Amino acid sequence: MSLTLTIELSDRDLEHFTRAIEAARLAAAHKPADEVIAAATSLLATAQNTKVPDFIADRLDQLDTLIAMVKDEGWALPEADSKRVVAALAYFADPKDIIPDNVPVLGFLDDAIAIELCVRELGHEFEAYDDFCEYRQDEASRRGLEPSQVGRADWLEGRRQELQNRMNRRREREAGVGYGSSSGYGRRSYSQSAWRPSTYLR
Repeated sequence: MSLTLTIELSDRDLEHFTRAIEAARLAAAHKPADEVIAAATSLLATAQNTKVPDFIADRLDQLDTLIAMVKDEGWALPEADSKRVVAALAYFADPKDIIPDNVPVLGFLDDAIAIELCVRELGHEFEAYDDFCEYRQDEASRRGLEPSQVGRADWLEGRRQELQNRMNRRREREAGVGYGSSSGYGRRSYSQSAWRPSTYLR
């Protein structure tokens, strides 16, 4: 028998997590991007060997997408945008979790909430990358290739640039909006329907 619980976070609760995320970003500011990405990937590896509730697993899928954004050679994020994503991953490079990961069932709850906030902040990045992955998947199917084989193809460059420019324009229109806004979040499910270099396999 399953049990459904609804967790509602107040503005004060969200402020608590926002402060924790910002503190983690400051603590990880001196760390190389590769180290931050490796720490986030390690979190996924730990979760892979742990039975986690579905709602946490869904957020871990989104963390996997965040990691893919900066590792995907086909997407090739410009440096400024890559730094934004890496900064969002900084919380997962901080060993001082609000809830230790080894706590049964709830150990990844704080990570799931942090991921949710990151997705809200990076809504335009998620949408653009989702579109790119779907476009690459369609082109790969049309050409009879694996998506990973066409990531650097010349025909992909124009579409990639178009999507990244649109992402930046939308973000600029919402300049100054942080964790408290939808920032594009909720428009898409950010599912893993199209191929991307994935780490977290449910």
